[in-house]
Amino acid sequence: MFSRHALFIFVLGLALTTPLHAADKPLTRAQALQALSQPAAAKRGEAVIRLAEVGTMDDADKLVARLDDEYPIIRELAEKALWQIWGRSGVPDIDAQYARGVQQMAGNQLDEAANTFTLIIQKKPGFAEAWNKRATIYYLQGKFELSMKDCDEVLRRNRNHFGALSGYAQMFAKQGDADRAIDYFERALKVHPHMAGAAESLFLLRQQAEEKRKRMI
Repeated sequence: MFSRHALFIFVLGLALTTPLHAADKPLTRAQALQALSQPAAAKRGEAVIRLAEVGTMDDADKLVARLDDEYPIIRELAEKALWQIWGRSGVPDIDAQYARGVQQMAGNQLDEAANTFTLIIQKKPGFAEAWNKRATIYYLQGKFELSMKDCDEVLRRNRNHFGALSGYAQMFAKQGDADRAIDYFERALKVHPHMAGAAESLFLLRQQAEEKRKRMI
């Protein structure tokens, strides 16, 4: 038998993936923003899905609260919605270039992808996600100094970018700077309390830092 929680998730999943009736109209952006704080979980989930489609960067801060929703399915939807919103520049040509850069990354064409995102940054420096993608490429290439500089640019434009905060933490951890890695993981988890792997990494780093302090006494 389903537990009460599992049954709720099953029913909510059906509700959120069932197409609207022909007579129904999708939520407007304003309605979706208002529905984010509705007591009914299905309403919150519908709002998150709609904002993934039509939301803007101005809406992202409001979506962040749903990263700590009581129901995992809504938290997952909110994370995906934020990535979708962050990945839209608002300029069709730049969005097409961005999609090409993402495809290049997926094909492990890292140098080509870095060049693509550099061109985007030159055209639209306010587009935080272009900086983040290039930061990710530099991280994968082991160019931590360049990656950190790009993460700084991301966070200047998007203070809630848990990906950049986590990336910073991972780089400090790889460089043996546990204290700064802990700080950035704490900041990332403050934005996204359920981010996969972050809490475990933070726990291990705190253990290592405590053991190091004990050895120094």
